[in-house]
Amino acid sequence: MLTYGLIHPPLLAALASAGHGSRILLADGHFPCSTHTNPAAATIHLNLRPGLLDVDQVLETLLDAVPVEHAAVMASDGPHVPAHDGYRAALGANVPFEAVERFAFYDLARTADTAVVVATGDQRQYANLLLTIGVAGVTPRKEP
Repeated sequence: MLTYGLIHPPLLAALASAGHGSRILLADGHFPCSTHTNPAAATIHLNLRPGLLDVDQVLETLLDAVPVEHAAVMASDGPHVPAHDGYRAALGANVPFEAVERFAFYDLARTADTAVVVATGDQRQYANLLLTIGVAGVTPRKEP
């Protein structure tokens, strides 16, 4: 029995198969995972019902499991996205964080670097988060 916070077997296996530079997509409940991601990526379905689980909950658990060297979110065409503020706070000031235009974000999610896709039940719009796995024990440096 695991005593670690992350106990989901398929997610543990997918993360163990990924390495430095691999990407993890935390997809909101609106993201078209079947058509806009790398077909070779491990897809983990945590979208039991709308609102359960959300990207914040998955991110909190992942940050204890993998180092993150970069994060990207899907930029909104309209109003400010409060979810992005929460991601920035959770990731900390040393993790570079960028907003990417919607279709460019889809292109990033489709690349061979995207190794893990986590489908959540997050109902917020533009709540997608693309993380790049860093090197264990190395703190990312934010460019001045």
